[in-house]
Amino acid sequence: MAFIAGVFAALVALILYNALTPDPPQLTRRDVNDAVVRAMASATPRPPFSVGAFQAVAPALVLIQVERPAQDRNGEPGRGLGSGIVVNDQGLILTSLHVVEGAKEIRLTFADGTEAYGRVVIERPEHDIAVLQPSQLPGVLAPAPLGNPNALRVGDEAFVVGNPLGLYGSLSAGVISGLKRSFAPPGRSRRMENLIQFDAAVNPGNSGGPLLNRYGQVVGIVTGLANPSGQEAFSGIGFAVPIDIAGGAAGMPSY
Repeated sequence: MAFIAGVFAALVALILYNALTPDPPQLTRRDVNDAVVRAMASATPRPPFSVGAFQAVAPALVLIQVERPAQDRNGEPGRGLGSGIVVNDQGLILTSLHVVEGAKEIRLTFADGTEAYGRVVIERPEHDIAVLQPSQLPGVLAPAPLGNPNALRVGDEAFVVGNPLGLYGSLSAGVISGLKRSFAPPGRSRRMENLIQFDAAVNPGNSGGPLLNRYGQVVGIVTGLANPSGQEAFSGIGFAVPIDIAGGAAGMPSY
């Protein structure tokens, strides 16, 4: 009898609980949509690939300023600008040969502000590549990460970092437009082969700077631009020497 009374009391308590406790409100479609909107608004968007690419290579960027023998009647020396990139722990700098060719003085400015003189130690005229040895290394040496140009596909992201018109540390973005291109730069008789074509904006001062993939790895060294008008202004077509070819001048293994 005691057991039956206990069971009866439990059933009565359960019935009273259900009678006194209201059902939870039913979610509507609007409630669900509002919850999704709030969740999306609070999410932190992933930064674009260009941000990480620039940060990966910026410490290795070098501004190159050259002075050439007098080129006019007044005896004023010719001056030029270009870009370069530190590629190993010895501080060797890859750049385009036409940036430093014929220079009587090469001045380098590293990312941390360190200034030094540069000396051409290796030339590869067939690829428009020069290797520079600085007279002084920066306080913090951070070689650029190198990538595999053979993994590139047309349509891949392409970023160019350099010093166009002397504007240090500028970045432009585009895509890989073509591979294994052939190009004869204006004023140069030698035709270059196996170049990477891209459409990221380049201007005078970009030559010798790095072409990057989406991961901030150097896949090429900017060598020039094509413009049907013959002017040194960007028209949507730039070219770079693949880093496996350019890096070979500095003793780096090929991919």
